[in-house]
Amino acid sequence: MTDTSALVPGVRRIAVLRANAIGDYIFTIPALEALRAAYPQAEIVLLGMAWHANFLTGRPGPIDRVEVVPVTRGVGAPVDAREDCAEQELFFARMARERFDLALQLHGGGHYSNPFLCRLGARVTAGPRTPDAVPLDRCLPYVYWQNEALRYLEIVWLVGATPVTVTPRITVTETDREEAQRVVVADGQPLVALNPGASDPQRRWPPARFAAVGDALAAAGARVVITGAEDDAPLAADIRQQMRAPVEDTTGRLPLSGLAGLLERCTVVVSNDTGPLHLAAAVGTATVGIYWCVNMINAGPVTTARQRPLISWQRICPVCGIDRIHQRCDDQTSFVAEVAADEVITAALELYRSEADGPIV
Repeated sequence: MTDTSALVPGVRRIAVLRANAIGDYIFTIPALEALRAAYPQAEIVLLGMAWHANFLTGRPGPIDRVEVVPVTRGVGAPVDAREDCAEQELFFARMARERFDLALQLHGGGHYSNPFLCRLGARVTAGPRTPDAVPLDRCLPYVYWQNEALRYLEIVWLVGATPVTVTPRITVTETDREEAQRVVVADGQPLVALNPGASDPQRRWPPARFAAVGDALAAAGARVVITGAEDDAPLAADIRQQMRAPVEDTTGRLPLSGLAGLLERCTVVVSNDTGPLHLAAAVGTATVGIYWCVNMINAGPVTTARQRPLISWQRICPVCGIDRIHQRCDDQTSFVAEVAADEVITAALELYRSEADGPIV
C-alpha cells in the first residue's frame, strides 16, 4: 500500500495551481515554503494569473516560475466565463511537455480545479476534494470551515512536505521601495495606512469609522495615508472629507509592487479583510484587521502578536433577513459595521506605540 504522506521520489518539477487574488496567494506561502524545503532541487511552477507573473518574477521566494492559466471556468474565471478552447488546448499541450512529476491543487474544493489538474499529465497529483469532485492520487476531504494557510499545509503534507513556518512572508525589493517613494516621499514621520476597500461590500467597514481611526493615529503623531485600488476612490474621498487631520490618498496610484513597498514602511495598517491587509502582514507590518466572523475562520491570522483581528458576529442581513451563515444574499449592507470605532482605535494605538518601542517578533 502506498504511503499517502510520503515524499514522491525523483521529483524534478512541481506544478501548483492557485489562480486567484493576492490574499489567496499569500495563504499558500507557508505550504510553498514547506514544498521548497521538502524538494529543494525541484523547480516549483505556479499556475496562476498575469498579476502573479508580474509580481513574482524575479522576486525571492519559493516560486521559480509562473505560467499564466488561460480563461477557464471556475479556475481563475467566473463559472459563466467565455472560454477559448483553442487557447486551452495549446496551454495543456505546453504543460504536457513540462512533464511534471507532481501537481498540487491549492485552489478550492476541486469541482473545477481537479479536472484541470488531471489534464496536466503529472506523475502524481494531490489536493482537496469535495464529494462532487474527481479524485486525485492523494486527497483530503475539503472542509470549508478551516484556516486557509493551515488547509494548504495539510495538502502539501500529503506529499511529504512538513511545515517550516505558519506565517506568510513576502520579500520586498528595492524596486518596490522606489515605486512607493515616488508616490509617498519618506519624511521621517511614522506612517500608517487605512485601507477601506474590499471586493465584497459586505466586508467594508464604514468610511466614517476609518476617518475616526485616522484622526486618532494622527493625534498620536502618525502620518496617515489611504491605500486602495482605483475603484476605492469614492471610499477614500469619503474618509478625506470626514477626517480633521491631514491625510494622503494613494488610491489607484500604486502597482501591487509599489503597494508592498509602501506597506513595508508603515508602522500600522488598518484594513478590512482584503488583499492589502494580508500583504501588509506578509511584508512584516503590524495590522489591525476588521473581519466578518465567517471570514475570520478562513482568513484570520494564525498568530496575533502583531496582527490584531477584530470580529463582527452579525449573521442576519438587516435588509432581507437571510442568515448569511447558511445562504448568500445580494444586499450591499456591511456585515462588519458592528465593530466599534473605539475597539479599532484602541488596537491601532496599542500597536502603534508598541512598534515605536521596537516591533514584537
